[in-house]
Amino acid sequence: MRNSADRIYRSTVVNKSQRQNADLILLDILLLAANTAAFAVCWFSYYEKHLYLSFEGYGDYMVIGLFFALNAVFAHLYGAFELMTSRITELIYSNVIALLMTHFFMYMVTWMLVRNEVPNVIPLLLCLAACGGLSALWSYIAYQLTDKIIPPKRTLIVYDNGEAYKSGAKITRKYDNRFKVVGEAIATRPTPDIYHEIEEKNAEAVMLCGLASSQRNDILKYCIDHDVMAYVRPNIGDLIISEARSFRMDNLPVLLCQRAAPSLFYLTLKRTMDILLSGVALIIASPFMLVTAIAIKAYDGGPVMFKQKRMTLDRKVFEIHKFRSMKVDADKGGKGIVTMQNDDRITPVGKVIRACRLDELPQLYDIFIGNMTIVGPRPERLETIELYEKEMPEFGMRLQVKAGLTGYAQVYGKANTSPYDKLQMDLMYIGEQSVITDLKIIFATIKILFMPESTEGFAEEKDALGTDEVTDSMQ
Repeated sequence: MRNSADRIYRSTVVNKSQRQNADLILLDILLLAANTAAFAVCWFSYYEKHLYLSFEGYGDYMVIGLFFALNAVFAHLYGAFELMTSRITELIYSNVIALLMTHFFMYMVTWMLVRNEVPNVIPLLLCLAACGGLSALWSYIAYQLTDKIIPPKRTLIVYDNGEAYKSGAKITRKYDNRFKVVGEAIATRPTPDIYHEIEEKNAEAVMLCGLASSQRNDILKYCIDHDVMAYVRPNIGDLIISEARSFRMDNLPVLLCQRAAPSLFYLTLKRTMDILLSGVALIIASPFMLVTAIAIKAYDGGPVMFKQKRMTLDRKVFEIHKFRSMKVDADKGGKGIVTMQNDDRITPVGKVIRACRLDELPQLYDIFIGNMTIVGPRPERLETIELYEKEMPEFGMRLQVKAGLTGYAQVYGKANTSPYDKLQMDLMYIGEQSVITDLKIIFATIKILFMPESTEGFAEEKDALGTDEVTDSMQ
């Protein structure tokens, strides 16, 4: 009888979860449909009448279908549908970026189809404004509905030490609409006691932070068996294993973990992309670089460029180039401190070029000559790597690939994200690197260009490791 009741309960839970996911997908489709309808009105009322060749029916719908597909791809890429993990303002911002990219590409397509003329951009801008308004309204309504469709889960935080607890508490506090913390349990207690705590608190989810793998695996098995959602803060070993190649040997499953070994085809294509994209970007950015150089020189007469030794693939040392944004000799004597919020060493010109990311433009030259790549872990100072490796021996694993201008840590982290968390994101990239991953990160980088929080300095003098580095604005 009890087994029968358990099966009914589990079936009910699964069906409820499926219904919740279906409801969220329906909300996404409604937004895409509304935006596509706005574009269809724009297309048929203006652009369809200026085509070089008449589509004779289905062609118009193919263009409208292309808009739907592009909007869906960019919305997914920029997290415009992340109702479970985003605030209303984040949803609106992500949707606007997705719409800008979608309308830009649709304008290029329209340009190829109209009769020997530059297409009028006004109708498409009006469409963009209409879609933006629809997306803002959708973000507000969908956010409220999500809280009703999926109410906060009763969550137990299970932790091994104080630092691990802080990371779990930070997540549950930020996403208080997803988690309702009902208690904490330290992992030094016997594991059966933690099972009892989960049952006693009637927890629907657990947040596992910093647990030893053997104990964590036992708790995971318990959670799966009792339909309790388990959120895990991974360690370095987890990330390495997650990207391992699986196969069978003697009919037994085996996981192969090895040093990053990207294919020659991928490396050749990646280098080709670096040369082409950085070369084009240097040409386009040259007027801005000239104005920036003049402004820096005019302010204090100091050098325009800031050069510093950094480490890249296989510990090769190279000299990185940036526009100088701080006072001359800001890190004199090798005791540069972490860039603070409102750091008084940053010049007025430096504040502007950091906010606009103009200080990073000279690194396009480093990419063009092959010292860096567009996508990869950010290059660190030699002193910083030495210091980090004393605290985190795994830090050198970042050097399996060439240092880059942007990566997961820049797209999903902030300037004050801890070095350990950045290392985890860099290792995620190393395990997932591919042409598709690189393109996703390049497009995702566009989203953070206008987000001030991604260039925040540290609020305190030292980071989690007590480091005293001078950070990049991209770091």
